[in-house]
Amino acid sequence: QVQLVESGGGLVQAGGSLSLSCAASGRSVSTYAMGWFRQAPGKEREFVTAINWSGSVINYADSVKGRFTISRDNARNTVTLLMNSLKPEDTAVYYCAAGFAPTGRAPSWAPDYNSWGQGTQVTVSS
Repeated sequence: QVQLVESGGGLVQAGGSLSLSCAASGRSVSTYAMGWFRQAPGKEREFVTAINWSGSVINYADSVKGRFTISRDNARNTVTLLMNSLKPEDTAVYYCAAGFAPTGRAPSWAPDYNSWGQGTQVTVSS
């Protein structure tokens, strides 16, 4: 079983940047797809971005393309989400997720992920 812990959330002004980290433990996630999802108050959880096990396949939600960058370090069992040009509508709890995917997929569908972190709050003020 993979345990995930997110860090790096906080309060930032619109146009600012934040970097979120996700540390995995329990086993290596080098054959796992890693994803970030977010949930705003009163809304359903939505896909943000995902990266396959090698980093060769990356998917982004249209709402964050060109502003967010996902990366991973398999040696350190970590995933990072760099968020630039933040907007108030990016305000949400951000969740890291891991899904076993040795075939190289980077899915955007939440049920493809079976391990989730507890979430970290990101608040963007206008």
